[in-house]
Amino acid sequence: MSEKIAVLVAGSWGTALASVLASNNNDVSVWTRSEQQAAEINEKHTNEHYLPGSTLSDRISATTDMQAAVSGAKAVIIVSPSSAARQVARSLKAHFTKDMLVVHAIKGFETETLKRMSTVISEELEIAEDDIAVLSGPSHAEEVVKKCPTTVVVASSNEKAAQAAQGLFMNSYFRVYTNRDLLGVELSGALKNIIALGAGMSDGLGFGDNAKAALLTRGLAEITRAGVEMGANPLTFAGLAGIGDLVVTATSRHSRNWRAGSLLGQGQQLDAVLESMGMVVEGIRTTKAAYAISQKLGVQMPITEVLYGVLFEGRDVRKAVEALMGRDPKTEMEVMSLETWEQWHS
Repeated sequence: MSEKIAVLVAGSWGTALASVLASNNNDVSVWTRSEQQAAEINEKHTNEHYLPGSTLSDRISATTDMQAAVSGAKAVIIVSPSSAARQVARSLKAHFTKDMLVVHAIKGFETETLKRMSTVISEELEIAEDDIAVLSGPSHAEEVVKKCPTTVVVASSNEKAAQAAQGLFMNSYFRVYTNRDLLGVELSGALKNIIALGAGMSDGLGFGDNAKAALLTRGLAEITRAGVEMGANPLTFAGLAGIGDLVVTATSRHSRNWRAGSLLGQGQQLDAVLESMGMVVEGIRTTKAAYAISQKLGVQMPITEVLYGVLFEGRDVRKAVEALMGRDPKTEMEVMSLETWEQWHS
């Protein structure tokens, strides 16, 4: 049976998820701030700036009116940049009803408060964080909109919310697993963007596959160490939201974070890189937030620290990577504190 689903906003990932929902015989109302973008989606069934060459289902409509987008919707999917998440949720509040399923697919932190997106959304909508589901995993919008086989995870500590989101998105080309570790899934989706930036820099410097393999492996250890210290299940980082998303984001030219890192590695300045990208590069803001979190918690995040120096302190890219390789010897299995490890195995 056809349902109305609202998607906020009409970026590349929001549009791709709208396409999945439309494939499942739903009527999808996409909210955007741009009258021009809304007109393009409604009249031409395209969104050329974000997904060039793709034709959208006629079951997808767009509007700049939040009330029109949300009214009567069974579910609301929030897919804004992390920097806009609080304002989007605040705008949604007046038209939101408690029976609506809330799913977000945002990979980042609120830089000013260091809060995760589910926390930000729950605060603005005045609902329990447990009732929110997060969708994450290895999934390029450019491939999803073409119906390439894709597998993701939806996480919520509320099993009913996770299963409802799974049922909403699952189809023959978009396979969805559930996970109860919302914290771990959210942290994975945000932190892997930092490592993807680093992988792009390594490629831009011409360091080769050996260096990138090491960066991804140690990057996963860094993500896991930070995540477990914050209370996440370590197994989550070995799954779709963790290593799966890390691999696809750090190795593909579809990845904005990889592309931005590659340009920085080739010697371009950050302002010029961001201008040429024309879209949000979440890893930039996430590096700033994650560095602050690591300092606050006393968690070692050497790759994040090095990238913070490059992005925000003017550190030379090549020298930064050389400093990372020249760190004091470590044992490979030193992923988390002994105390935390014992807690998970008790």
